[in-house]
Amino acid sequence: MIPRAIIDEIVARNELEEVIGRYVTLKRAGSNYHGLCPFHSEKTPSFTVFPATHSFYCFGCGAGGDVISFIMREENLDYVGALEFLAARAGISIPADDTPEDRNAIPRKRVYEMNLAAARFFRECLFDEQLGGEGLRYLTENRALSTATIRHFGLGFAPNSWDMLTKTLKRQGFSEDEIIAGFLGKRSEKSGRVFDLFRNRVIFPVIDTAGNVVAFGGRVMDDSKPKYLNSSYTPAFKKSRHLFALNFARKHAEERLILCEGYMDVIALHAAGFENAVATLGTAITSEQARIFAKYTKQVVICYDSDNAGQTAANKAMRLLGEVGVDVRVLKLEGAKDPDEYIKKFGADGFSRVLDQSMTGFDFRLARILGEYNIALPDEKIKASGAVCQMIADANSEVEREISIRKAAEVMGVSAEAMRADTDRIRKKRISEMRKKQSQDAQMSVKSFGDRINVDAAKNIRASRAEETVLGLVLMDDGFRKEVAENSELLSPEDFFTSFGRRVFDAICRLERSDDGFSKALLGQEFNADELGRIEKIELERRNLVRNDREVFLAAVGALKNEASVLSDEDKFADLRRKQEALKEAKERKKT
Repeated sequence: MIPRAIIDEIVARNELEEVIGRYVTLKRAGSNYHGLCPFHSEKTPSFTVFPATHSFYCFGCGAGGDVISFIMREENLDYVGALEFLAARAGISIPADDTPEDRNAIPRKRVYEMNLAAARFFRECLFDEQLGGEGLRYLTENRALSTATIRHFGLGFAPNSWDMLTKTLKRQGFSEDEIIAGFLGKRSEKSGRVFDLFRNRVIFPVIDTAGNVVAFGGRVMDDSKPKYLNSSYTPAFKKSRHLFALNFARKHAEERLILCEGYMDVIALHAAGFENAVATLGTAITSEQARIFAKYTKQVVICYDSDNAGQTAANKAMRLLGEVGVDVRVLKLEGAKDPDEYIKKFGADGFSRVLDQSMTGFDFRLARILGEYNIALPDEKIKASGAVCQMIADANSEVEREISIRKAAEVMGVSAEAMRADTDRIRKKRISEMRKKQSQDAQMSVKSFGDRINVDAAKNIRASRAEETVLGLVLMDDGFRKEVAENSELLSPEDFFTSFGRRVFDAICRLERSDDGFSKALLGQEFNADELGRIEKIELERRNLVRNDREVFLAAVGALKNEASVLSDEDKFADLRRKQEALKEAKERKKT
């Protein structure tokens, strides 16, 4: 385990607001900072950083904790992985002996090293005529890419070999388990041998904004299937958290980013001078990726293929990007199916012109709806109008809805008043349904039903509330914490009703009694990111109350012990009833 002194140094040298500021645009609000939560989609900031307590909390999704738990969530790391990440950021060296050899996963750093070795292998193969001549000709002749562009993106080639990459990586000291975990190889069910997953494909390395090779995409050079093979989940990679070419595009992203569907579209745009182009990685855009866009830019121009799948994907992208407050526009390419083909036909100047003529999201969706209906027919016009009103009702801004209603009414030849009435009716119905759901959720919350973190809370509300009061006080007050740690007669883990509360109390007391004393930074050794968020909430709610004195503390301790006593008596009575019923059944059997 990493020594306490090193953990303390890592936390001290990674200022919370500075670290979070790399992921979230923070604005000062009094003594704290506010921003849009990076862990769920929102338009109004509910994410708060508290410099005084070196903690953060999102009042929208419940994420919370310290700098370590933030990195655990944001970088998808375990506790030790987050410490290693922050140590590297601060230039702190962690002794090798202090890092567990087996954390039931390949360390992220090891996957980075292996991916870099694989990327070098693929690149060398591409420029080897015997191994990669076919791949190089595909890129330079079929795709018209220059050697400079190929090298700029680190493109490569996976030869049509059973295990050439696997053997190369093993010679460099990487194990078969590491190769499999990094999605570079797979074990044969028949022979048991590990073979290369990428074979006879042009390779596109995916590089994160820190310069690490995190994954690969491989494309065939003919019409065979699957057309693309992309890295799956690995200790270093989660598709929904990355964008292809963002490592380059982020330098040109302040005003606008162009969202494409594929690697080649992005590369073609960069080669033509549009260095603000990025792409999702073989999947439709996710809410996590939408938040990445919100972090880097003000506007996103969606440039998807013109087929039905592309247009459906564009609709989803507009919705997710709109949810995080990004201005969305859509590019319609006439005479070409994608940006790569358009640039080949009409050049960079032609693409620049259509880029400036991109449609608003509303115009795009309106055109799509009108394309599905023949509004010259009354029945079709009614259906189209209903679909348009549903779309307009999605807008939160009253001004936006008013402008959209007027425009749609003019295009469709109906009265604005009628469309406004229908839109208002839809919104009122949605608001009513939303309030009903919120009321139900609030009732469930009060009763602690559906609590995934503290699953026992709903079984005894009084006990769970008393537990939270005690835990909040011992977390925030050194005196109370020392008192319960040294006096088990005052309160012990056995007095807690919920298993979660018992675990938290036990961990706090053990840390308090340790040679180094209590530190919230060490709780991550025993609790996951969601649990750490709940612990932060418990303390935060306590801090926000006026009274946190000894009288409140002793009252909560008394209430908790009283509930434990009542529950103990109930168990005794239940046991007595079971014995009485068993005796009665035995007598009945004897009679018969």
